[in-house]
Amino acid sequence: MGTSLDIKIKRANKVYHAGEMLSGVVVICGKDSVQHQGVSLTVEGTVNLQLSAKSVGVFEAFYNSVKPVQVINSTIEMVKPGKFPSGKTEIPFEFPLHVKGNKVLYETYHGVFVNIQPQKGKLTPSPVDFTITPETLQNVKERALLPRFLIRGHLNSTSCVITQPLTGELVVESSEAAVRSIELQLVRVETCGCAEGYARDATEIQNIQIADGDVCRSLSVPIYMVFPRLFTCPTLETTNFKVEFEVNIVVLLHGDHLITENFPLKLCRV
Repeated sequence: MGTSLDIKIKRANKVYHAGEMLSGVVVICGKDSVQHQGVSLTVEGTVNLQLSAKSVGVFEAFYNSVKPVQVINSTIEMVKPGKFPSGKTEIPFEFPLHVKGNKVLYETYHGVFVNIQPQKGKLTPSPVDFTITPETLQNVKERALLPRFLIRGHLNSTSCVITQPLTGELVVESSEAAVRSIELQLVRVETCGCAEGYARDATEIQNIQIADGDVCRSLSVPIYMVFPRLFTCPTLETTNFKVEFEVNIVVLLHGDHLITENFPLKLCRV
């Protein structure tokens, strides 16, 4: 059997903030003793950007000018050259997490086009009231063919704590066509690029149906959406990339009429 090496972190919750101590042990196991040239431990944190496949060829300069952004890089020497005995050897370590220069320690996040390898914010509630009619819709080619409808509602806040749900209510005051479904669509918008240009990609990361069938008129329909932990992060905006979120209220009427109202969101962790 060969020699195996494992790194174990002491804290069960692996969420760290800048300046906190990272501690644990390096475990080395082997059937026989083994010579070594020393053991060092390196911690590295980076932000990796990549252009979506559909934008390749559009911003060729992107690949040359936008490189991974390194926010943490620390190396410590744990053991000088020598020999490990047979069996199990544990080497403890502890060091603070310090960012490089004036860099910001963003929250770890894995998107489709932006990966961040954490950030606290300040929340200001921003309630939004909305009214949806054929006249308020944008990008409609044949507005005269739409059935008449009136939908009102509100979102309690479009500035949201990421660990708390998005809430509000919606009321179908009137509609000539029967309602088939009402859904909440959460969209992640990733923008990355350089001085030569930017690429923007929107990805649906969650879809929740809040009403099924022809809902009663003037009946309040609750809006309640929990943000998915693995697919969201606090809203970020830097020189080379942005990670933003939007919610769409989607109403499907009989006759395949699709009504969509978009609301930008600002997510933050407090």
